Formats: sequence, C-alpha cells, structure tokens
Amino acid sequence: MKRIGIASSNPVKIAAALEGFAQMFPGETFDAISIYVRVSVSVQPMSDEETLRGAEERAGQAKLLRPELDYWVGIEGGCTDWPVGMGAFAWVVIHDNRRSGRGRSGEFFLPEKVAELVRGGMELGEADDQVFSRNNSKQGNGAIGLLTNDIIDRKSLYIPAVIFALIPFVNPELYP
Repeated sequence: MKRIGIASSNPVKIAAALEGFAQMFPGETFDAISIYVRVSVSVQPMSDEETLRGAEERAGQAKLLRPELDYWVGIEGGCTDWPVGMGAFAWVVIHDNRRSGRGRSGEFFLPEKVAELVRGGMELGEADDQVFSRNNSKQGNGAIGLLTNDIIDRKSLYIPAVIFALIPFVNPELYP
C-alpha cells in the first residue's frame, strides 16, 4: 500500500486526492495521511500565482515533515479578479522522491455578493456560508456545489486537477 501525505485536514481535499490516485493507478491501494502545514500565502489566495505557490508550499512542507511517505500532495483553492468577475479555482502539486506534477482545476465565476465579501478579506468558504445561509460548506460541496446544485461539487472539481498533476507519474519516460 502506498502512503500519500496530504497537506490538509479537509475531508474534501483528502477524498479528491485519493480518488484521483485511484483513477490513475487502478489496482493499487493508497492510504491518506493528513499533515498539518503552515504556508506563507493568504488564508484566501487572490491570484493564480499565489494559489500555485500555496499548493507548492503545502506539498513541500508535507514532504519535509513526513519524508517516509511515498507521495506528498498540496491542494490550494484560490480566487482572482478578472474584468468579467471573480473566478475561483484550485491548484494541485504532487511530489514523490523523483519528480513533481502540477494540475489546475477548471475555473468558475462567483456571484457578485460572494465576490464582494471575498474582496473585503473574507475566505471564500465563509462568504459562501454567509450568502447561502450554510455552515462549513468548504468541507462539503463548496461554492461550486452550491452554484451547480451539486452537479459538480468541490471534490469533483478537484479530482481532474489531481489527475493532471499525476500525469508525470504515470508517464515517467516523458517527464524525467
């Protein structure tokens, strides 16, 4: 059994990582270990660059703290303002002892009520909870689930990004 260190205690991020690994490595089994890490990015990263840096730091810190594991995963959700509105997305970074992979989720646009709260310094999950009268939606369906009636939830948004980040691991000859 391979052991994956996931730099989060959020059950959605852990489930997305496990599902992405299971899809890319059918027939293998994985155990997820939650690792608490500290990162230098904002609680709510507000650019593509800051969000990627958060995912990089998470994966790197997890590797430093638990070097005996097989893989280390950092997942960071972020927002950015565009001329057409505020988009939300996530970056995933995965390391093993020989290579690294990166993947980004799709991006969707937030309602202006939510975007205003995020621009004011509120974390996206808290803004969602306030606007949608929810509690702890970031450990559930997230903004994307609330906006799509759970056709796509937070976990299913993250899984493709995990899969994208695993491409170098299933194609090592192309990613030395």
